[in-house]
Amino acid sequence: MKKKTIFAAILLSLFACSDADLVGKDSVRAFEDILQSIPAVDAGSEWSVVAPDSGARFLWNGESANMLIDIEPFVEAGLDASKFGNITDGVLSTSVDFKSSKLEKTKAIDDFRTMVGKERKKLGYHFDLDHYNLLCGEGNLFEWAKDVEKNGTTKENQDKDIVFVLNPEPLIAAGVDAQHVKGWVYAQVKVDINGKKTDVWKFLKAFDLK
Repeated sequence: MKKKTIFAAILLSLFACSDADLVGKDSVRAFEDILQSIPAVDAGSEWSVVAPDSGARFLWNGESANMLIDIEPFVEAGLDASKFGNITDGVLSTSVDFKSSKLEKTKAIDDFRTMVGKERKKLGYHFDLDHYNLLCGEGNLFEWAKDVEKNGTTKENQDKDIVFVLNPEPLIAAGVDAQHVKGWVYAQVKVDINGKKTDVWKFLKAFDLK
């Protein structure tokens, strides 16, 4: 419980930044830094970044961004998969569509830039962790560090370079015991809702890539 409390205390304020142009430009630069540590995989019709423990993946192309999550830890924690949608072959898929365009498949970072350039509102900034984030379906996000070396807010070493963030509500409704999902932290975070910071619960899987 101590570890979860510490993690919850530092994981705060997932909210959209008002300077959309800054987020749009610098988030791509920051994502390219992430790709230096965890190179993108050519997945045919899209690009993929695979978590170090292989329990989650982030994918993108010219039309959508997607997270693929190994559902086994949630099944072990009580998930009744028959009561939960978006599961295929043991993988939970959560995605968001962007304005349609042809995937050029030139370079991973170029296709990422093209995708996020279409709809800035789906990009956000998480102040306390000094992270950018991308909406991947309702309440689900993929986050990456603005600076993989240092947290610009706390001035401490950046030890959470990427974070997979899941909305826990449908999973809990389908039987998951939130405190016993191996490899995930169940914690409260603050989000900006109509200008007011509000505590919400999330499932979090974070990695230090250094």
